[in-house]
This record gives sequence, structure tokens and C-alpha cells, in this order.
Amino acid sequence: MSPLRKLLWGGEKLTSTVSQDDLITRNSALTAALEAGGPHFPADAVTAASGVRAKVDERTAVLGTRTVAALAGATGSGKSSIFNYLVGEPVSRIGARRPTTAHPSAAVWGGEPSAGLLDWLEIDARHQVPDGLPQADELDGLVLIDLPDFDSRVVAHREEADRVLDLVDVFIWVTDPQKYADAVLHDDYVQRLATHDAVTLVVLNQVDRLQPAQVDECAADLQALMRRDGLGDAKVIPTSAVTSTGLWELASELARVVQTRNAAEQRLLGDLRSQARSLRAHVGDQELSLPPDASPDLVDALSHAAGVPLVASAVERDYRQSAARHMGWPFTRWTTGLRAAPLRRLGLDRVVDDGTPGLTRSDARVLTGRTSLPPATPAARAAVEVSTRRLAERAAAGLPPSWAEAVHDAATPDDGSMVDALDQAVLSTPLQTGKPWWWTVFGILQWVFAAVAVAGLVWLLVLMVAGWAQLSIDAPKWGWLPIPLLMLVGGVVVGLLLAALARWLAARVARHRAQVASRRLHEAVTTVADDHVVAPVRAVLEKHRRVREALDAAAA
Repeated sequence: MSPLRKLLWGGEKLTSTVSQDDLITRNSALTAALEAGGPHFPADAVTAASGVRAKVDERTAVLGTRTVAALAGATGSGKSSIFNYLVGEPVSRIGARRPTTAHPSAAVWGGEPSAGLLDWLEIDARHQVPDGLPQADELDGLVLIDLPDFDSRVVAHREEADRVLDLVDVFIWVTDPQKYADAVLHDDYVQRLATHDAVTLVVLNQVDRLQPAQVDECAADLQALMRRDGLGDAKVIPTSAVTSTGLWELASELARVVQTRNAAEQRLLGDLRSQARSLRAHVGDQELSLPPDASPDLVDALSHAAGVPLVASAVERDYRQSAARHMGWPFTRWTTGLRAAPLRRLGLDRVVDDGTPGLTRSDARVLTGRTSLPPATPAARAAVEVSTRRLAERAAAGLPPSWAEAVHDAATPDDGSMVDALDQAVLSTPLQTGKPWWWTVFGILQWVFAAVAVAGLVWLLVLMVAGWAQLSIDAPKWGWLPIPLLMLVGGVVVGLLLAALARWLAARVARHRAQVASRRLHEAVTTVADDHVVAPVRAVLEKHRRVREALDAAAA
């Protein structure tokens, strides 16, 4: 039983109230939930919640200490008679013609200014209850409204009743023995406002037409209907405007509500809770916590789509080709220049030193542009689609359809941004290296032995020409072999051996360089996966968490 309900029905002292700060906090939470998750809620739910937000702002602006209660009922239920009794004079017209009440009328107790509140309620018919009437002091602060019949055949009357009911603080449902089970009362009104049980009174009027036993039976039946509608703590007050039965009790209950000075806050709290719970049905109970990095299968799929294996192979071949140009046999190394460098064919050979201390040319940034990598194969694109779909399915587990669809959209961007990001990731990854020192050593040795071979060849040619000219010139020998011949053969053989050794060493280093490049490329692709797949999915889940927590705070 709510604290206000205990006060109303049991006469107990109020133990807790709803503060204006609490209303503002809950309203801010509902606002945050709508702003973050609005597209994921049905349009009618957003409209209703936005209306409540506006109403809370407007009502708290004119809050004061007044309590607004509305007498609501079907045609012929006797609302106007009860209204006149409580006011103490015939303010609301009573007659045989139905409906009699066409426009709401307000009766005001006490001297606190009420013009701003009644302007907000858009009620022109206003009556100031004079002091000195019975229970005038106890009802000080009450604004009682006699509404048009909510089952009126005149559409404007029903709409006016609905409009005011949406704004008042306390509901007084007035019915009679003939219509207390009417579907319009229960289905269209009581059930819809069942969350406001702390500010609800139920009146069974016209009991003078029943026998005492029938009064108890009807009251018990009506109380059961209210319990079914969600008002489990509702107490039915039997009344009669003819005999004044129960009207004093009704006035006393109203006096207790007014004296709490908290009915407006209770009503607004009920509205906020109702809308928050309505929206909460479109939000999941929890979200998946994604790992900090992209999954290996997603990174592998994106790496293949970005051409990482092709680039790593090009790095290896480019290194070996460059090594051959610097350390190959001088008489044949020129042939390497006839072939385009593998990285150049892919548009990955452009580097520029960024001037950072301690960085070599191998750590330079690639100039902005695009690579010449071939587009991803259908198999590679399919692998990426499968990986992103798996990620989306894991992340969307347990989420409502709208949120799950947002997760899938975030995981599978179709604007081409990820393709460009992958291309730029490959382009910005340092791939080329500076010339190692040992290339210089091998290069110098190659030229030395090439020079020795050429010198030996020239020497032998000179000796050959001298022989043709029948000049006797003896060539120096080392053992039985002429030194010029040793120089020629030794220079050629040693040069070829050095070239073979250089190729073997370059091949080993090239494989290592390819592994390093592949690792760097995988790191770059991981960053792309995090930025273009994981981060957007995480953003949707984070938004869902904020909306869920905000709605829980508003509905608590």
C-alpha cells in the first residue's frame, strides 16, 4: 500500500512524500532516455512520454501547494450533485437533460492564488468557496473540478473530459449502481490510470436506490472490479446526494488528500513511472560487454580483403630484388632494373621521413593517396560479411528488434568507408626499410672482386696482343698458374659466391621483413576493425545501456 493510500484509507501519518527535486530528476532521466533512444520507441509511445515531460515541467512551474481533484463519471452518475454538496452551494447546474455539464467548472478553497493554475488547466468557470462553510479549513488548498461526462454523445465533451483528466492530481471516479461495471469506465479510464492508485478515490453514488444489503454487494463487486483494473487498494465510498449518505466521508477523504500537500507530485510521479515502464518494454534487460579488441576471425577476414597476404609477399620480393640490385654480381645486377619493384606496382613504395628523432626511413609515413591493390575477391568479401554478422548476432543477443537492427547496421557499414579505411591503413603502414650496412660491405667487395676480374682480363688481353705481335712478355705466376688468369677466374668465382651468399642472407631477412610487415598490417587492420565495426556496435550497446538505466531511474 502506498504511503498516501495509507493516509487516505487508514488515517495513518504520511511516512514519505514525493519531492519536486525527485520529480525533476526522474523527468530528466525520462528526457535522456527519449533523446538517446527515441528512434527505437514506437511513435505513439514517444508522443505520450514527451507529453508527460512537458506536463511535468508545466505543472511544477505552477505547483504551489494546491491539489487539483476532478469528479469524473458517466452521464447521470450524479457528479454535479456531489460537486454542489462539497462546494456548499448550487454552482454546477443539475437537470434532467443529459449531458448537463458541457464545460468543466472549478471550485477553489483557500486564499492561495490559483489563477495561473486554472489558466494552465484552461478552465474559465471558477468559483471561490467562501470561508466559514463546513470543512472549509480542512479543504483549504483544494481545486475541485466538475468534468463533462466521459461517455457523452458529444465528442467535444468527451475530449474536454479527457484533456482535463490528463492534467489533474486526484481522480474521483463517480459511478452508480447501474453503470459501475461499464466498460467505458474500466477499460478506457480506470485501467489506463491504474498506476495512480495513490491519488484515486472511488465513489458509488445513488445508493439510496438500493437496499442496505444491495449496497454492500454492489460496493464489494465494484471493489473487485477496481482490483482487477489494478487498483488493489481502492476503497469504495457509497454515497447519495439525496440522503447525503457518505458525502461527509468523501469530504473527509478529500481533506486528508489536500492536507498532505503532495497529491500533485504523486500524480506526476505516477505519470512518469507509467511512461517509463511503457518505454521500458522496448529496451532489453542487459547488454553484451564486447572485448576491447576485434575478434581474430574478423581481423583475418578484413586482412584478406585488404590484401595483406599480397602486400606481405610483395614486401619479401621487393626486399630481395632491392638486395640483388645492391649486392648482386655487378655484371648481371643491371637486369634487376628491368623488372618493376613489387611495392611500386602496388603503389606502396612512396615514403617520406617525418623528421622524428630516432626514426629511420623504414619508419617514415606513406604519402597520402591510394594504393594499386586489386579489389577484394568475392570470397574475401563473403568472409568479412560472415564475421561481421557473427559479431552483430553476439552483440544483439537479447535486445529488442529495433536495437538488434541498429547493432547489425553498425557492424556492417555499407557506405564504403571501411574499404577506404582499409586502403589507407595499408598505405600508412611502414613497409620499406633503409639499406642495411652489410649491403654496403657486400657491394664494395663485389666491386673489388669485379675490378680484380676485369684487371686480370685486361692483363690477359695485353699478353695476348703481345703474343700476336711476337713480343716476349712473361706473365708472373703463382705456382704454375698465371696471376692474370687467377685474377680473372678468382674475381668471377668469388663475385658469384658473394652474390649467392647475399641472396641467401637476403632471403632470410626478406622473410623476416615480410613477417614484420604482416604484423604491422594486421595491427593497422585491427584498428580499422575497432574503429569501423567494434566501436559503432559498442556505441549502440552503450546507448542502450544509458537508455535502460535512465528508464529504470525514471520508473523506480
